[in-house]
Amino acid sequence: MRETGCEPIPVPASMAADVAGYRWSRSTVGESGGDVCRLHGKAGSPDLYLKRGAGQVAGDIGAEAARLRWLAGRLPVPVVVDFVQTSGQAWLLMTALPGHTAYQRLTTRPYLATGVVDALAAFLRQIHAIPVDACPFDSALGPRLARARGRIDAGLVDEDDFDEEREGWTAEQVWDAMQTLLPLDVDPVVTHGDYSLDNLLICDGQVSGCIDAGRVGKADRYQDLAIAWNCLAEFGAALQQRFLEQYGIREPDRRKLQLHLMLDELF
Repeated sequence: MRETGCEPIPVPASMAADVAGYRWSRSTVGESGGDVCRLHGKAGSPDLYLKRGAGQVAGDIGAEAARLRWLAGRLPVPVVVDFVQTSGQAWLLMTALPGHTAYQRLTTRPYLATGVVDALAAFLRQIHAIPVDACPFDSALGPRLARARGRIDAGLVDEDDFDEEREGWTAEQVWDAMQTLLPLDVDPVVTHGDYSLDNLLICDGQVSGCIDAGRVGKADRYQDLAIAWNCLAEFGAALQQRFLEQYGIREPDRRKLQLHLMLDELF
């Protein structure tokens, strides 16, 4: 139950021909604040995805479109079919990728768990091997902290969605706890930014691509390691440790793990 059928969403005139003849389903996964729809069932045509949002979400969609275009040829990511942004809204139409999410694979085929985890670690090494100097996008800790502070002040943080470890906390308490972990030595790489199990596609035992690339940019490698490690907690500490070791880390930096997980709570 990761999507539900829906009526077509109005699109700009330039997209009308591209979306004609498809059936539409709306995603029930994620917290982007916008619409994410799968377009499918058109004879002889590949599935597509459409993202639409307004306000800040429109800006996030624009950021994703720019990053997908830059990543083309570097990583397996959706191809941008069309992107339109007005003063108030944005629409991003892109190709679908083959495979099932890593989360789906781990929940429906647990006997494949070690292979999935190994594939996730190998793909993350591939992302982090992209030359940092080639990346035009900055997702460094300083700017992200500033944006997090702005979200707290604007009352935009969903405190009911915090991880169990911080259940009942306020956003201010998360912020204060983060300050006790700073400063940190930064080890910058090109990061995905939201390396979660729902954003990695698995096909034939390998990662066939990544989605939700709006946070791609230069940042400390623990930005990705922390999110993936935290997602794997649902499947046991052994898989968490295997993921880190397959990536190349036997003893993780616990301060960095905690800081990046707390920072993620604020977005």
